[in-house]
Amino acid sequence: MSMQQTAPEHITELGNPRRPEGEYGRLMLSRMNESHAAVTEWGLGFLDLKPAHNVLDIGCGGGAALHRMAETVTAGHLTGADYSPVSVEAALAYNAEAAASGRMDIIEASVEALPFAEDTFDRIITVESFYFWPSPAENLAEVRRVLKPGGRFLLIADIYDCGQLSEQERENIRKYNLFNPTPEAFRTLFAAAGFAETAVHLRQDGKPWICVEGRK
Repeated sequence: MSMQQTAPEHITELGNPRRPEGEYGRLMLSRMNESHAAVTEWGLGFLDLKPAHNVLDIGCGGGAALHRMAETVTAGHLTGADYSPVSVEAALAYNAEAAASGRMDIIEASVEALPFAEDTFDRIITVESFYFWPSPAENLAEVRRVLKPGGRFLLIADIYDCGQLSEQERENIRKYNLFNPTPEAFRTLFAAAGFAETAVHLRQDGKPWICVEGRK
């Protein structure tokens, strides 16, 4: 059986969703660009993105969220950061035109120590990556550090601890040791990290999607 014929769950396991690696990681990232498209579009609806904004995507994966935001950010700049070299390579390939024009940079970096000065970004997002952050409280404080006063950070995820997850979703949480808080726990974490305001947006049509918005 070829890689393309391998079952999606096996591609995810072999590709290592915590830190994508190898050929299976590349294939997984390509599929995630498609499978995460709907939740990404929903979450970005809360971002209030402007053409001149300076934007950071933490855990940028295959680069689809950056590509979508580049449609709006035409006079500003976008930066993608991921600690997987395979993800950086994939995101650069997906956004080759924007990267070549200087409108976008994609770098290898971890949320544990972001290589940016304080008060750098107007907007920061992370999509489907918070589950894997090594020290959530400290990492959120690091995100706040590089956010401009008055800026917004959006955390977008297609599951949260809501008591209505499928058996497959619960199994994935166990298998990959995912950090999956309740909305109340998210509020507590964001407040402890120093965000001045926190808003929690939940999808209301049966999908367990969450977008947590922190303002500095």
